[in-house]
Parts: sequence; C-alpha cells; structure tokens
Amino acid sequence: MTTPTEVPRQDRQVGWALAAGGMLLVSTDSYFVRLGDAPGATMAFLMACGSTVTLGLAAAWPRSSDDSLTARARHAPRALLIVAVLSAATQLAFIVAVTRSSVSNVVVIVAGAPLVAAIAAAVLLGERPRRNVQVAIAMTTVGIAAVMSGSLGTPSLDGDLLAVLAIICFALSIVAWRRHPDLDRPLTLASGSLIMAIGTLPMVDWSAIDARALLAGALMGLIANPAGRMLYSSAPRFAPAAEVAVFAPVETVAATLWAWLAFSEAPSLRTSLGGAIVIASVLVATRGERSES
Repeated sequence: MTTPTEVPRQDRQVGWALAAGGMLLVSTDSYFVRLGDAPGATMAFLMACGSTVTLGLAAAWPRSSDDSLTARARHAPRALLIVAVLSAATQLAFIVAVTRSSVSNVVVIVAGAPLVAAIAAAVLLGERPRRNVQVAIAMTTVGIAAVMSGSLGTPSLDGDLLAVLAIICFALSIVAWRRHPDLDRPLTLASGSLIMAIGTLPMVDWSAIDARALLAGALMGLIANPAGRMLYSSAPRFAPAAEVAVFAPVETVAATLWAWLAFSEAPSLRTSLGGAIVIASVLVATRGERSES
C-alpha cells in the first residue's frame, strides 16, 4: 500500500486541485438555493432532477464492452442503495437547512462532517481515532455548540438541527464508501439524486417555480453540484485522504462569502468564532495525521 510520503508531489497537487475545486463548486449550493427563493423541498427537487440527468449521463457513458451499466449496478447493490439513500438525505437536509437558518450557520456546522465521519468509523468499523483526531472532535463539538447557541429559542434552530442531520448522513455515507471502495461513483450519486427527486416530488410547491427558481435549480443541479461532487470524490485517487480533508473548510469560507456578497448576510460573532474553531479542528486532525504517517 502506498503511504502518503510515497505519493508523487505532482499527483498530490492534482488531488489538492480537485479537492479545492470540488468544494468551491459545492459551496455555491447555498447561494443558488437562496437565489431561487423557493421552499427548500422545491429547490431540492429541481436540483435533484438536474443532477440526475448530469450524473446519469456520466454513469451511462461507455467505458468498455465488459463493464456495462447493468454489471456495475449489480456490484454490491445493497451498498449502492444505502449510499444513494444517505446521499439523498444529506443533500435534502442541507438544502432545507439553508432555507431555515443562516448560510453561515449551516456551512459552519457542515464543516464538521469529516470529524463526525471519524466517530462513525470508530463505532461502525472499529477504527479508533488517533489522539489528535479525538482533540479535533472535541474542538468541533465546541465550535458547533457556539454556532447553535445563538439559535436557541429562535426559528433558525430547526435549520441548524437539519444541518447536523446532514453531517450525520454524510458521515455514514463515508463509512459505507470505505467499506465498499469499488462502488461506481457516478452511478451511485445519480441513484441518490433520483431518490431525492422522487422523495421530494410530493412536497413540491409548483406555484413557487418561476423563471428564477428554474434558472437557479438548473445551474445548481445540472452543473455546479454534480461537478463539485465528482471532483471532490475523485481527489483521494491522487492525494492522501487526510490531505484531501484539509480542503473541506473551503465550502465554509466560500459559502459564507457568497451569502455576504450576494445577500448582505454577514455572519454573527458566535458563528465566526465557531467557524474558526471548526476550521482549526480539521487542520489539527489532518496535520497531525500527516506528521504521524
């Protein structure tokens, strides 16, 4: 097995670029949701329809005569279904959260996803986190608590709780990816988008879908979201996972910036403090892991 120090620097730079570019594209989700100005479930449906088309075409793209779409679908179908459902739940919870809380609150909470994944791996896979990761988990808990403390007793608390649900689903999906690394990524992600489209269909407010919502949903679903998820999921092929995880806070910083510039939604002092703690915790986890490798 190749260790992090054995990975050629050129490959690592490709991985870093993919991770940074992927998180930058995904960070626009919150911007497009707010731009669409429609209920969360409606925006989730529009995004899901678009990403089902884009990711479905990527999954169906011919690769080799002995690697058909049917054959890939039959490979670990239960795992594929589990990851697809978790992916759909993650996306839906995140999108609805953005419509019920501030963008900065949501993305700061979501920034703790890599560390929540470490907890899930410890519980479900028996992977005991290193001491530096345990410290980082404690820091993340403090950071998220700081963010949510400002929402107690306000209508935005349910949005923050949905963001927590999003990172739990994301963490469980990471564990499933680890257990089944050979799952076809485009097919699995496309399946998740299709499940989300079907699941949100009964909740769509058709009267809220105007040209603005359609444009925002199309830009998010057809281009930005699927491209970002594909780029980020490809990064570990070139760089160690710990180094890829360093770029997760790109979404937190960028999404907060988009909301500030486009909607004058400046983060509160508590959110800024919590965000700084969460970002520092991820750096503690990943830097410590690299130094111990």
